[in-house]
Amino acid sequence: EVQLVESGGGLVQPGGSLRLSCATSGFTFRRAAMTWVRQAPGKGLEWVSSISSGGSSSSYADSVKGRFTISRDNVRNTLYLQMNSLRPEDTAVYYCAVTLSDSERRGQGTQVTVSS
Repeated sequence: EVQLVESGGGLVQPGGSLRLSCATSGFTFRRAAMTWVRQAPGKGLEWVSSISSGGSSSSYADSVKGRFTISRDNVRNTLYLQMNSLRPEDTAVYYCAVTLSDSERRGQGTQVTVSS
């Protein structure tokens, strides 16, 4: 069974940092490209960042470029998102995602709230 479990969210002041983690199981993590997406209150899903299976290539939405860093540990089967210089507009539920057999799987998400 594919499992994606996000953690690390919370309440942080503007300008602060958080590191999200996504522990995975049930598929061959080291062979899968991985993605972070988010959903702000009342809005649809927004792609945030993706990383290749080996970790050598990554891409970012313009809204987070230069502030967020995606990474992965293919020994621990874990995906990360380091978020710096957080802004109120980064408030959202963050999900890690993987596409397997043309079907996107996501975890339950972790809430990030940026507020003073």
